[in-house]
Amino acid sequence: MSSSTSPQLAVHRLDMAHPGDLSALQALLDHGVLAADEIVAIIGKTEGNGGVNDFTRGYFTQTLFNLLGDRLGRSPQQLQAEIPCILSGGTEGVLSPHYLVFARQAAAADAPAGPALAIGRALSADTPAQDIGRWSHVQAVAQAVRAAMADAGIDRAQDVAFVQVKCPCVTSARAQSAAAAGQPVRSADPNRSMAYARAAGAFGVALALGQIADDDRLEAALLEDFALFCPQASISSGVEVSANEVVVLGHSATWRGPLRMACEPMEDAVDLGAVVRACTRLGLQAHPQLPASDLSRVAGVLVKCEPDRRGRVRGKRHTMLDDTDINAQRHVRAALGGVVAGVLGTGQIFVSGGAEHQGPDGGGLIAIIASIA
Repeated sequence: MSSSTSPQLAVHRLDMAHPGDLSALQALLDHGVLAADEIVAIIGKTEGNGGVNDFTRGYFTQTLFNLLGDRLGRSPQQLQAEIPCILSGGTEGVLSPHYLVFARQAAAADAPAGPALAIGRALSADTPAQDIGRWSHVQAVAQAVRAAMADAGIDRAQDVAFVQVKCPCVTSARAQSAAAAGQPVRSADPNRSMAYARAAGAFGVALALGQIADDDRLEAALLEDFALFCPQASISSGVEVSANEVVVLGHSATWRGPLRMACEPMEDAVDLGAVVRACTRLGLQAHPQLPASDLSRVAGVLVKCEPDRRGRVRGKRHTMLDDTDINAQRHVRAALGGVVAGVLGTGQIFVSGGAEHQGPDGGGLIAIIASIA
């Protein structure tokens, strides 16, 4: 793309038959719809358990970078250090495994003028196990978010619609290695470390967007003061990454094309109103479900959710946190998937649990990408 050509974002929402199935992407590349060097990020849902030992994410990542490496004549390791591949495991209920391919292309001559949806990406340096969930982790994410904003050509925080981050977590092996080096981790419990990572990621986005101060005393608020949250942050954590991978989506006058994005906070797991408001902001009419003509305009849907830690939804007791058979995050992903799919008429929704400091406590957020009418 020449410096005089305006960029345009393309988003392809693709099916997968299993976590290593990249045939839909391969077909786009084979038919020239997409060039491998135009791909800037991948965000997807795999059918694993979403936990520390969810290896479906690593399976997809390995397959993806082998495919792109073959097309570009580069090593998968090089590409993995450049292209965020942010995956969330768990497709409970009506959720359907799928992935979004984000591509930066030269705008067509007849592409609608901006401000249009823009994308930027950045990866931090590797985050040591002892830093996960600490203020240094917050600062590393914030620095990467700022770099991704610059990559997108977005100067103002108010133009950022949504930020997706994938953070590393502390496994038992990483915790033992850090302890042997005299660097204790904040939590050696893998699930707790994932929560700390998500919390630090959310604070990092808030710091980059000017919503909180760069004050290390706020480290004590991680997983404690849930009145502090970022309404644009969606954070995942997993063993398949060692750095913080960041994708910023927002609107820029220098970009062209039909895509726009709306992000709304969800007050709780049954906040149907937030789903409808996000649709309305994009001119999508849910009465009560989107008609096929409107659904065809939807390019991607991303949701963060959290089982309310107070044990109630709108004053009524829920049992998600007390179920020893099914993890609470799996419960809430299934519930939110049903709520959102009921409005949009599709199960191809990125629903990620663990919404600590990402939207209101006990709720989360919904973001929709759609073409203008």
